[in-house]
Amino acid sequence: MFSNPDVVIIGAGAAGLMCALTAGYAGRRVLVIDHANKPGKKILMSGGGRCNFTNLDTQPINFFSNNPHFCISALNRYRPEHFVELVERHGIEPVEKAPGQLFCTDSARPILDMLLTECDWAGAEIRLKTTVERIERKGEGMCLTTSAGRIDTGAVVVASGGLSIPTMGASGFGYDIARQFGLPVTETRAALVPFTLTSQWKERAAALSGVSCEVDVKCRSGRYREPMLFTHRGLSGPAMLQISSHWRPGDELSIDLLPDIDALDALTNARKTTPKRRLSTWLGEHLPKRLSQALIEWYGNDGLLAEQSNARLQDWSERLNRWRLKPAGIEGWRTAEVTIGGVDTAAISSKTFAAKDLPQLRFIGEVLDVTGELGGYNFQWAWASGVACGLAL
Repeated sequence: MFSNPDVVIIGAGAAGLMCALTAGYAGRRVLVIDHANKPGKKILMSGGGRCNFTNLDTQPINFFSNNPHFCISALNRYRPEHFVELVERHGIEPVEKAPGQLFCTDSARPILDMLLTECDWAGAEIRLKTTVERIERKGEGMCLTTSAGRIDTGAVVVASGGLSIPTMGASGFGYDIARQFGLPVTETRAALVPFTLTSQWKERAAALSGVSCEVDVKCRSGRYREPMLFTHRGLSGPAMLQISSHWRPGDELSIDLLPDIDALDALTNARKTTPKRRLSTWLGEHLPKRLSQALIEWYGNDGLLAEQSNARLQDWSERLNRWRLKPAGIEGWRTAEVTIGGVDTAAISSKTFAAKDLPQLRFIGEVLDVTGELGGYNFQWAWASGVACGLAL
């Protein structure tokens, strides 16, 4: 281990490794330490194990932050195409699973191997199973007391992530460091997380577990058109994960089960043209069979379309185009993909990622109050913030 590295990076995840290889290639002596027994655990489990490593359409609008302008500089300096070039140089073939969303073909392992190889080539050392017990300012540098001994260094980069998925080793460590040095931390909450439902709706959702359909969901200022998935605990799928970033306790979701159809017009027309068709038959032609059957069970009023009054069709159109549901809550940190909130960016330089009154202390990645939507944006933020910080060390 370096006796006096130029920089110590705390966290061997996406942002930390990217910062390490960047600073290493820039000639800095870099030491990465992590309390985990393996690097990049979250990389390996992300994207269903295939790692949605970037989004070609990344824009600042895809991020949540109390300071929405903070992410612009780094995102502009390190674009998705830059990371794709690195990936392709290592012989990794990207797969565009959805528009703009790039994944690995079979496994996330090649992305982690690529980062570790680049760190090795750049001369960055990685030390695992090493905990940080204390950090102190030492003149123009920093001093760390760790389980592996004392380390004197010129700068410390905190890339310890947020609170999501504690089984992967997530903790509030980075926030504690920020507070220790007087930096503000904004309120944190779980995001990109499934919803739980109240007892009656939980029972109904459980009976539909595994059923998926494309919806248009709205809550507060958020609106997404993505698949929704019923689970034995509630609602999940990309649509629900996305809207969870906007949801607050007590909020109602408005879910359009037929986003391409004006249900009232369609039902009224069907009543006129096919009056002897049953309502349940019509629903079964437009929704997954189990869901259409469940709707009839929940709300009744099945029968011939000719027997449906204008008022009944109006009620059905509300259920189909504006199904209103108030979740009991969210599953929490255990299954949340990211943390919204974190180290307040008002105290951090958007160019160097250094604390404004303590340039030898820096924060990158998820530990900051910058959080992306679902779809590869959070990895792109990790790469961009890691590179920006690494170049400025």
